[in-house]
Amino acid sequence: MSTVSTHAQDTHPNGNDRPRSRARSGRVHAALTPATIASALVLLIAIAWALFPGLFTHFDPNDGGDTPALLAPSLEHWFGTDQTGRDAFTRVVYGASQSLLAALVAVGVGLIVGTTIGLIAGTRRGFVDDVLMRLIDVLLSIPAILLSLSIVVVLGFGTINAAIAVGVTAIAQFARLARSQAVQINTSDYVAAAYGSGGTFFSVLVRHILPNSVSPVLSLAVLQVGSAILQISTLGFLGYGTPPPTPEWGLIIAEGRNFVATAWWLTVLPGLVVMAIVLATHQIGNTLRKVTS
Repeated sequence: MSTVSTHAQDTHPNGNDRPRSRARSGRVHAALTPATIASALVLLIAIAWALFPGLFTHFDPNDGGDTPALLAPSLEHWFGTDQTGRDAFTRVVYGASQSLLAALVAVGVGLIVGTTIGLIAGTRRGFVDDVLMRLIDVLLSIPAILLSLSIVVVLGFGTINAAIAVGVTAIAQFARLARSQAVQINTSDYVAAAYGSGGTFFSVLVRHILPNSVSPVLSLAVLQVGSAILQISTLGFLGYGTPPPTPEWGLIIAEGRNFVATAWWLTVLPGLVVMAIVLATHQIGNTLRKVTS
């Protein structure tokens, strides 16, 4: 039984899904605003930095050579140079791979673990639902930064460990959203028909409930990328992320905070980059949520 076609037939008895397709097409055109297009360009640039940093700069991110320290922004050094003569723009470009990788790992942890918990809780209900959701309530009761710091202290410093810590803080949001979708879908006619035709819990979960609840969860995942970048940068700023001299956005900003009075660009310009990417991911996530709703 096809999940999409069955769901469409439940909505439209004649099996005609053209009104739904036209409505979704209209939402897509309405969502393609200048802000969304600009956000997509910002994300594409950040991804290109992470994948091909050598195309955007020829300086070494970890060695300033004979370059004078604390040079102001110029045509040669777009973001100036730091306290050891390293090109700040180069470090931001190379730091994209660390920050984006960590953000993707964090979102992946939250998405996989949280969605699994939410789907099981929303379909099994009863005692299983109560136990799982009380655990989620405990996670929600702990401030995200405090929880991530505690996990990093246990796991140790490093990019991946910081990403796992941030991912754990996102589990609750994915679990609650997935559960709400699962509860709604689990009571639909086509799920009852699937059970009636001999489907097992696992087969119905994989073939019917998961595919029909994944769209809002994926939209949340895009939104969480921006939040993960911000949290990982915060951990790096506090010294719990990637160890120096490896470039990472939070660490870059932290290294420049002692020179705010004389070299403001070392904190302001990387901070603007992080802010632009976080805002871009939130814009794309909100757009996807409107399109898939």
